[in-house]
Order: sequence, then structure tokens, then C-alpha cells
Amino acid sequence: MRKLISIITLSIITLVPLKADEGMWLIQNINSALEKKMQERGLALSAGEIYNADAPGSSVSDAIVSLGFYCTGSIISDNGLMITNHHCAYSDIYAMSTPEHNYLEEGYWAVTEDLEKPVPGKEAFFLKRVLDVTAEVERLRAEYEASGQVLGSRKMSYLMEKKYKADTGMEAFLSSMWAGEKYYMSLYEVYTDLRLVAAPPVSVAAFGGDIDNWEWPQQKCDFAMYRIYTAPDGSPADYSGDNVPLRPVRRLEISLEGYKPGDFTMVIGYPGRTDRYSSSMETDYEERVALPIANRLRIKQMAIMKKWMEADSGVWLKYSDTYFGLSNVGEMQEGEAACLKRFGSADAKRAEEAGLQAWIDSDPSRMAKWGSLLHDLDSCYSASEEVERNKTYYRETLVRGTIIVRTMMRMNAARGDYAKMRAALDRGMSETDPRVEKELLQYAVQQYFENVDSRFFGPFQKELLSRFGQDYGAMTDYVWEGTCVASAEAAAAFASPEQFASDRLRMLLLEVPITAFNNDSRNNEYRQAILNLQREYTRALYEKRLADGVEQYPDANSTMRISYGTVGPLSPRDGVQCHWQSFSSGIEQKYDPSQRDYRPSDRFMGMIRRGEWGRWAECCGRNPSCDAAGSGNAGPHRKSARGITGGTKGRNRCGNAGPHPGKMPVNFLTDNDITGGNSGSPVLDSRGRLIGLAFDGNKESLASDLSYTPGYNKCVCVDIRYVLWTLDHYAGMSRIIDELGL
Repeated sequence: MRKLISIITLSIITLVPLKADEGMWLIQNINSALEKKMQERGLALSAGEIYNADAPGSSVSDAIVSLGFYCTGSIISDNGLMITNHHCAYSDIYAMSTPEHNYLEEGYWAVTEDLEKPVPGKEAFFLKRVLDVTAEVERLRAEYEASGQVLGSRKMSYLMEKKYKADTGMEAFLSSMWAGEKYYMSLYEVYTDLRLVAAPPVSVAAFGGDIDNWEWPQQKCDFAMYRIYTAPDGSPADYSGDNVPLRPVRRLEISLEGYKPGDFTMVIGYPGRTDRYSSSMETDYEERVALPIANRLRIKQMAIMKKWMEADSGVWLKYSDTYFGLSNVGEMQEGEAACLKRFGSADAKRAEEAGLQAWIDSDPSRMAKWGSLLHDLDSCYSASEEVERNKTYYRETLVRGTIIVRTMMRMNAARGDYAKMRAALDRGMSETDPRVEKELLQYAVQQYFENVDSRFFGPFQKELLSRFGQDYGAMTDYVWEGTCVASAEAAAAFASPEQFASDRLRMLLLEVPITAFNNDSRNNEYRQAILNLQREYTRALYEKRLADGVEQYPDANSTMRISYGTVGPLSPRDGVQCHWQSFSSGIEQKYDPSQRDYRPSDRFMGMIRRGEWGRWAECCGRNPSCDAAGSGNAGPHRKSARGITGGTKGRNRCGNAGPHPGKMPVNFLTDNDITGGNSGSPVLDSRGRLIGLAFDGNKESLASDLSYTPGYNKCVCVDIRYVLWTLDHYAGMSRIIDELGL
């Protein structure tokens, strides 16, 4: 499905730098060297215009928010309108949906302000300042050591965060960088009244579903909008009918001018976790053991869910959120394992470690501190691998293999309180389907007994194995007949905590705790040793790079970061070149009414086929080299967006009335360095204007959390013009278009 680019586009590509600049750089540490590098790539701003804690509202970062540190959003209007990805809002939309109003399938459009739906528990974090508190942390640690006390990382964070929250009145989070080489305190203003404003149907937002996930080209309209509300005085406040829209200190300007290969881009957001300071031993273990096991099991689990979801719309509504998360993680980890192998990530780290060992050996003080570090790490990983393999199978079957296990855990955690157990059971039955759970259980049971060493089995598990052998169907039937979650009738008959004690599913799933694996033989000792050695490994690698004059960024840890790059194509493998942009024509080409993932509504497809782009499309009417069919084979003819007025019935950007003869850009590629948590991050041009949203990476980049591979890491973005077309033409949200000043 990848498109060969034309000779015309190839001539453009030769002018584009192909090597991306790696790095998720701390927003507060844009030094003169980094600023210069970004400006050489095309940035038209200064470092102070990107982050400046001393001048609220003066910098782009003031408009960027974290959504609970799992996604990123940005403010785009003077009335608190915030945009992020649809998949970041998926759980909220799912929670609001009912069989009568399935907003996942129908979309949600608050055509008037009073229809904006409150989202309980949703929080937006605005970063106000980042402080280097390394010296303060070291003083506090020294004080505790002098008094003979131990100051662990959790207590350190508690004490420091409590102090800064009391001093500033803001939420405070302490972050360790490079395994404790540096400590930073981030101060946030937190808003808790967020309301859903707009979300397209999942068939539009996630067109191509998990089939296209991590692939290119994609054609997703992956966006959603919330509005942040405050107390009448502008202060953060919980939901109230008296609250008013936020008046932000800064909003992002939207650009409709488009982009071309080589154009500068930057992404500002909250990447969650990377482990690029990981050792070759950790990388090798993930590639050979942990990832292959998890990937194989999750593929089958997803297939079981999908079969039932496609057969029953009620099951689809219950499991769509779980399936969405499972498919996203599953495809990511499958690609990660393949990329680690393809790009020789462990070997690359071994080569770097050879240099690290030589550097350690060249200095007596370093020898005394780290002389046996690499050898000790290797020994501990080797000694713990067999038990860790067993634990992985246990975790992916009895812990993650069913959804109903959550109900068992909640009931068990109630510690005999019948009312709490009853509530947990009722909740679990409402969230799941017994038919799906029984089939998931049978697969989990088979994989557990076939792959976990029998020395880890509990008494009831041994009894099952003795009674049924390898007849896992009969074993599952027996367990299912004796559990309170087998049916609505079985749940209704649950009458006492004593009944739960003899529940067969509880005994199967919960009688062997994870500690049985952690405490086996000396495994707990090895695990703790690995944690300690990995911290020293990170510090040693940091010190060596510092001595070599290498610019470094710490692993991502949900703090605000900036990455920079350019728009450009993808060459995923030898002989294949992919265009840097996808168009609405790709939606027509992939449309398949027999597949849910490729089946937008008839109304939506009608608008796509008619090409009713209005003023939002790229202009082709005056460019004889532009393919009117929208194949994307030629460079777009771009015009300035300044002075545009009118809507669907007005004149479009090429000056033509009626259906647009041009093309609708949908998604595009940059080489910005991103990871999970960057979802929803604004993609900004050289002047800090919004041109799109980051929503995905490409399959070739999936090893990047452990090892970055230059030339293969791409950021997949939704074009802001496609978002605006969807709002304006498809949803009729003219009030939002007016609010944005467009």
C-alpha cells in the first residue's frame, strides 16, 4: 500500500536533510548550542520564545498542557479550547457512550456551549516553572546520612514536593535525570473542569484501525477537543455550573499555509518513558525473551475479542476501550522486537560498552567504582533469565489474559466486606461478557500450564492438572461452573464472602502471587542487583559522554520536552520510497464496507468523493503539474492563508466557488523524535504555529524507546486543515471555526 513517489518529488527530496536530529530535550535547558542547531535547521524563534518562566504568556510552551501525563494537549483559543488526539479522549468518549448514544461510532459535537460534556477526573497541567534542585537534594540526603537515616527516592520526592507545593501553591513533581545526576522540580497549575467539545466518529478518527497502526500511509483524523473551565475569578476549580471558560495566558496560532519537504518542525509535549541508557544485556533480554512471549499471547487474545466484537455490537461497546489499548501496545511491542533485531540494537550497545569499559579501565578511580560493572550486569541477567521467563508467562496469562481477573482482584481486595465485593462483582459483570471471558480464560489456562514450570503451581492448580491433564477445555468448563462471574444468574446468587473463598476462578487466578517468582531462590537478589547496577551504568555512560563533549538529553520521564526536525519522506527498506503526505484519495482507495476499520459512514464517504473541500484544501486549480485525482505525485501548489473569509458556501483558497479542484491533505511525516505521551502534541512550524498533531510513529521506529536509529524514526501527524474541514463541513461546528478566528 505504500506509494512510489514521482520523479518530480524525488528532485525535491534530494534537497532535504535525511539525517534526523535525535533528542527529546528538556524544555528549560535549550542552551545556545541547541538553539543554534535548531535555527540552522530553520527555526525562526529564539529559545526565550519557546520557554520563558519569567514572562508568562510570552513563550509557546505556555500553551502546552499535559493531560494526566499520558497525553499532551494545546490551547488554541482565547476561551480555553484545547485540542489533542482522539485516542487520548477515547476512554472518555467510551465512558459517555450508551447503546442509545454510542459517541464512539457517532462522534460527539457540542454545537452549542451548553452541550459541552463534563469529564469527571480529567486534569490539565500547565507547566509554570522548572527548577534545578540538585544541590538541595544532595544537602537533604547528606543530612539524613549524617543522622544515620536512609532517604529513599520515594521519601525524597515526598519531602521535596511537599515543601515546594507549600511554598508556591502549585502542584510540584520531582524528577531524577540520568539516575540522579540531576534533579528538577516542575511546578504546575492544574485545572480539573474539562468538558468534551468535539470528537469525530472512530471510523474517521481511527480510519484503518489497528491494521494501519504504526504503518504508512495513514489517513486518520485523530483529534478531539475539550474546553477548560475555571471559577469566575479565573482560578482552577472543580466542575460547577457557575464556572467560565479559561482565559489562557497564551494560545497557539493556527497556520493554513501548509508545508513542504525540508520545512522545519518542532514538537513540544510530555513523552512518557524511554530507556535509551539501557544496557546491551537489557536490550538483548527484551528482544529474545520478554517481547516475543507477550506479543505471541496478545495476538491471540486480541483475535478472541475481535471475533466476539464483530459478531455482537453490545460486546463491541463493552470491549472497544480494552481492545483499543491492547492492540496499540501489542502492535508497538511486536514492532519493537522486530526493530531491535533488524537494526542490531544490542550489538550497537555492546560496541559502545567496549568503549565505556576502556574508558573505565584508563582511570584508577573509575576502575575502583565501575571496574566490574558490565561483567556483573551480564552475570545477573543470565542468572535471573529462567525465572523471569516463567514470570512473563504468568503475567501475560493469569494476570493479563482475561479482563474478569480485575473483578477477582477487586473482590479479593475488599477483604471480606460483602458490600464492596458485591459492588465489584456488579461492576465487573457490567464491563464484560461471560462468553468472551470464558474463551480468553481457556487460552490463558493452556498457555500457563504449558509454559510455566510446575514448581510455581499452587495446590488448586496442581489439582486441576492432575484431574484434567491437557484437556484444557474440560478444565476451563470445571472452573467456569464454580465461579460467580460465569453468568448473570451466578452473579446474582453470590451471597457471602465465604462463597468467594471457594470460588474456583479466584483460586486459579490468585493463589499464586507474583512474589512467588520474585522470591524464588536468589531471584529477588538478582533483580535488586540489576536495578542498582543499571543506575550505575547510566551514571557511568553519562560521565563518559560528558567527558567526550557529547550533548546529552535524559531519558523521557513525563517532563516537558522539545524535539525538532523536518517534514520529509520515508524509505522503510531498500528500493522503497514513501511520500511525505497522504490525501483523502487514500480514504477512497482503502474504503471497504465489509471491514469496520475501513467503513466510515455513507455521508462522510459521499463528502470525500465529491471533494467538498471549501477553503481547507491545497490549491491545485492553477498548478498544471498537480494531479487532480489527488494521488500526491507532485508537490502541492501553496498559497498564503492570509485574509481568508467565508465557509462552505464561500470562495475557496484558490478563488474558486463550489467543489474544490484541489486535494485534501490528511496526514504527513516529520522526523521529530517522539514516544508515548507525545500523543496529541502540537506539531509547530518555524514560527511556532500549529500545522498538525502528532499521533503515531512508523513501524521502523518502534525500537526507539531502547535504541534510536537515525533515518528511520518518523512522527505521523494529522494535518490541521483536515481537522478544520471535518469540524466545518462534516460536523457543522461553525461556532468553533469562528472562535478560532478563521
